Amino acid sequence: MSNLALSVRGLEKSFEMGGTVLPVLRGIDLDVEVGERIAIVGQSGSGKSTFLHVVGTLDHPTAGQVLIDNVDAFAHSAAQLDTLRNRHIGFVFQFHHLLPDQDAVQNVMIPALIGGELPSDARARAEILLARVGLGDRMRHRPGELSGGEQQRVALARALVRSPKLLLADEPTGNLDPDTAARMLDLMLELNEEVDTTLMVVTHSQALASRFPRRLDLEQGRFVEGAQ
Repeated sequence: MSNLALSVRGLEKSFEMGGTVLPVLRGIDLDVEVGERIAIVGQSGSGKSTFLHVVGTLDHPTAGQVLIDNVDAFAHSAAQLDTLRNRHIGFVFQFHHLLPDQDAVQNVMIPALIGGELPSDARARAEILLARVGLGDRMRHRPGELSGGEQQRVALARALVRSPKLLLADEPTGNLDPDTAARMLDLMLELNEEVDTTLMVVTHSQALASRFPRRLDLEQGRFVEGAQ
């Protein structure tokens, strides 16, 4: 167990719509080793994003366990779960969710400040990460002054500011042009190697998925290991 970043057992998630129960995830078992790179693919509406939200503790499962760094996430109180998420999980979404009235540095600092870091330490770490993602000369720009690709790089730096054990990305290149998307993926893979963060990416892009050593196809609520 010590080499596992994530372990999922019997994971189920259902939604109720108009009095009808709609099962989305159907008893998923999954082990993910520290430092692994995994692409999650599947048809639209197959539950890819739902899975990512549950393992990222943004949503509760209907049944089953999610162990992050050997900790049973949903056995904790809401406050403890918030702390676990802040300390161990980083998120990159298709839409950047940056604060429009804050500059790039301030946006990246937010998770560190929430986690109780000193503002000076949070700022120093944010500036290092922004320089690493190629935005050393754009740190004082607000999201509206940045291109879509630049905003996504700010979001990636923000996701990494707490040095999370698990980086979850939901269609992170979905709104980018092909060249920018390729550069964004290159950057994510490079940072995965550098900081040994486990990387799970939900994508509809077969080209993007082909660059990952492990691929999981979500079919009828369960994972099938995809061939490369």
